[in-house]
Amino acid sequence: MIANIGYGLNSIGYLILLLLLFTVRKPGLAKYMLSLATLVTLLWSLSFVSYLSGPLGVLHLLQADTLKQGVWILFLASCLKYDFDNIWQVLRQPATIAALAVPVFALLLPWLVKLDVTWHFLLQTLIALEVLILLEVLYRQVGDNQWAYKPLALYLGATQLFEFVSYANATMIAQVEPGFIAARGYIYLLMLPFLVIATRRIKHWGMNIFISRDVVLHSSLLLVAGVYLFVMAATGYVINYLGWDWSFTVQIVLVVLSLVLLVTLFLSNSFRTSVKIFITKHFFANQFDYRLEWVKLTNILANNDQSLPSVYDAALEGVIGAINYDSGALVKKQGANFTVVSSQYFISEDETQEVLKPLWEFCDKTGLLIDLSEYQTKPYNYEGLTLPRSFFEQTDIQLVIPFVSENKMWGVALLRAVDRPRISLDWEVREYLNAVTNQIANFIYLHEAAQSLAENAQFAAFNRMAAFVLHDLKNVMAQIDLILCNAEQHKANPEFIDDTFETLHYTKARMDKMLRQLTEKQIEESRSDASHTLSDLITQVIEKRCQSMLPIPQLMVTEQTSVVVDQDKLTNVMYHLLSNAQQATPDNGSIDVTLLIDSERQHQLVFIEDDGCGMSEEFIKHRLFKPFDTTKGNAGMGIGAYDAKAYMESIGGYLKVQSQPGVGSCFTLGFPIK
Repeated sequence: MIANIGYGLNSIGYLILLLLLFTVRKPGLAKYMLSLATLVTLLWSLSFVSYLSGPLGVLHLLQADTLKQGVWILFLASCLKYDFDNIWQVLRQPATIAALAVPVFALLLPWLVKLDVTWHFLLQTLIALEVLILLEVLYRQVGDNQWAYKPLALYLGATQLFEFVSYANATMIAQVEPGFIAARGYIYLLMLPFLVIATRRIKHWGMNIFISRDVVLHSSLLLVAGVYLFVMAATGYVINYLGWDWSFTVQIVLVVLSLVLLVTLFLSNSFRTSVKIFITKHFFANQFDYRLEWVKLTNILANNDQSLPSVYDAALEGVIGAINYDSGALVKKQGANFTVVSSQYFISEDETQEVLKPLWEFCDKTGLLIDLSEYQTKPYNYEGLTLPRSFFEQTDIQLVIPFVSENKMWGVALLRAVDRPRISLDWEVREYLNAVTNQIANFIYLHEAAQSLAENAQFAAFNRMAAFVLHDLKNVMAQIDLILCNAEQHKANPEFIDDTFETLHYTKARMDKMLRQLTEKQIEESRSDASHTLSDLITQVIEKRCQSMLPIPQLMVTEQTSVVVDQDKLTNVMYHLLSNAQQATPDNGSIDVTLLIDSERQHQLVFIEDDGCGMSEEFIKHRLFKPFDTTKGNAGMGIGAYDAKAYMESIGGYLKVQSQPGVGSCFTLGFPIK
């Protein structure tokens, strides 16, 4: 009677919860799975009301419990990840299949094989233990949401622990105590408020959960406790099977031993540590959590300071942190000497010189990590390395770790443990440190290459600046030569004198600009853009700078308009193009400069045509606009055409070339009309 009341009240409670879940409009797999688990628990509770299902049989008890437990296992499996969209995705997971294997086996076993009832009780014990382990994994991995999941943990923890104890006791005495059966309805009813609170606290079900090493270790401790209880139950079964008396005294002894073991497991740090070490050695192939170690190394190497001293410090910190040491040095060989580029609580540099001499050659030849502690006891592991006994009296270095990239050794890390336990270089630690040092070596090489590249870029910029200054100087010298060539003939002409002084003023301005560039070590980028008529600027270039060489360019203006240009820059561009045309054209040839307007594209066009030697298509494509490539030997710098093209593009214009060997060339300059 009392059992019927308990199960009846429990059925009403789960019915109310089920109705509440149906009122929730937010969809989601967790909601549907919780609704299913609640419905099954409701039906499970109703099945134990004798007025509805009749007298309770052992098969009924086992089948009903197995179905209920299997659904709750499926519910927990659906909560272990956040990205499940439907139940089929949950069922396809290997972890789900493994978790459901025991309930399915327990459900089918009575219909397949006739076994003693204690084996069925034992399976129920294992199922309850399995639910507890899954619950622990879920609870420990929700992180900051443990407060929300705590009511769920209390609900399932209490009910499953009761199931575990009930069936463990049944396994020992070969029958289920009626008191346990009668009490279950009330216990589930009393725990139901925790499940209701959980549905209100948890805003969404499932998170991005991973099973870390620590969680497996904690779960393993629970598994050890379960194994002990399983052994206790098996012992009870053996005693019962052999017909011995299962006295009250034996029960008390086993219960006390169980409690002592549980207290030892959860309160004794030394015992827990011993269990962890045993599990790590025998059940894990890896001693390191590589995901965490790699994230830690990445964070260390993510150094914002790009200077080489900071890079070396980060590299040393990375290799020291990889094995949790507290002292070390990073040494690089420069010439015949060793330089400590970074150190942390380490020996002096003079002492390091002596320490490294017998070690460098061995590391350079083999690329092996050296454990000097191991060398003292097992020197045959380092064939070819010979160290005198006095060597170990001079230093307390333990590890010598070479940094090798592309079969070339950059340097070594010297490590020692002062206030930390020493690590042993077994095969896994060696592979782990090799991976770490390869990553750090690439990190160092990358930053050293970047530093070298930056220095080369500075030299390249200085050389480029010097080339442009020399190019301008050549143009200034050409103007001075023109003055001197005409001085004897026109020195009495007042107009020549005026032109000479004007040219000297222009020459002085150019010289001032070159001196400023040399002083500031950079090319002057500022421009004085203004609106000009190109025919006026081109006429000045022809009359003042192109008269010393034949043929003299001829200007023909078909149509023109004002354009915005830098006068000095444009005159240099035009002088270079016209001078090149003069050098490529015989004295009796012709050079025509024509001005047109491209109305469709809104460009002022300047055509410079000559009937000189011309250029091949390959030369135009690969060499004409390549800086510092010249066909004039020491007489040219090879930057005139490059400078002209760069200037035209900088103002939004263009420079195109058409040429044919033996026929001539045509340079087309397009200036945007603004």
